[in-house]
Amino acid sequence: MYRAMDTLTGAPTTLAKARLVELLAPIPYRAYENAQHARMALGFEDEALVGEGRAIVDWARKAEDNEYWHLRVVNEKLRQEAVKDPRYMARPVPFLLLRSYAVALWVLTRLSPRRAFLLNAELEDHSEHVYAELVHDHPEWEDQPVESELVREFGSFDSWSDVFRRIGLDERDHMNASFTFAGRRDLIAEYEGGPAWSGAGEGSATAA
Repeated sequence: MYRAMDTLTGAPTTLAKARLVELLAPIPYRAYENAQHARMALGFEDEALVGEGRAIVDWARKAEDNEYWHLRVVNEKLRQEAVKDPRYMARPVPFLLLRSYAVALWVLTRLSPRRAFLLNAELEDHSEHVYAELVHDHPEWEDQPVESELVREFGSFDSWSDVFRRIGLDERDHMNASFTFAGRRDLIAEYEGGPAWSGAGEGSATAA
């Protein structure tokens, strides 16, 4: 999947590529939510199943909203820097990418919820590295103040580097939650100041 994306967008990590990643990022969370609603409808008398399903749905909605914020922030930075859309953002390419990915996730969440969570963990790990590379490749962002009301709605940041570091940590949080729901807490990568995933209350989807 990553090789295909590099073939389409080019190997270098760019803001435009990050925006494409963020266009794809909410899709798994919508798939999880839909799958869990169907699961809870069929097993509504099983309190444990319903409790697990509700936890996944609540998390998926928050994660989807968070990814949408990432998309808007990346787009805001592209707008400020007057970066033109690359060819791969011309229609109908984005629609075809989103549609095919949505179908693949719909199928996977029904065949193997555990594998769907693990796949998302891999994708979120990749996303975190995308933002780490962007910050590394743009040291000038360390001195660029955040003059954006959109960004200020979500927090106070001293520089654009801080904004993208925060987004990278959001991606790690999504990865860790995915590992938790997949029953693989041993793969969680905690960080100073982050959530204590080792004691998180989310259940495992391994038997779903």
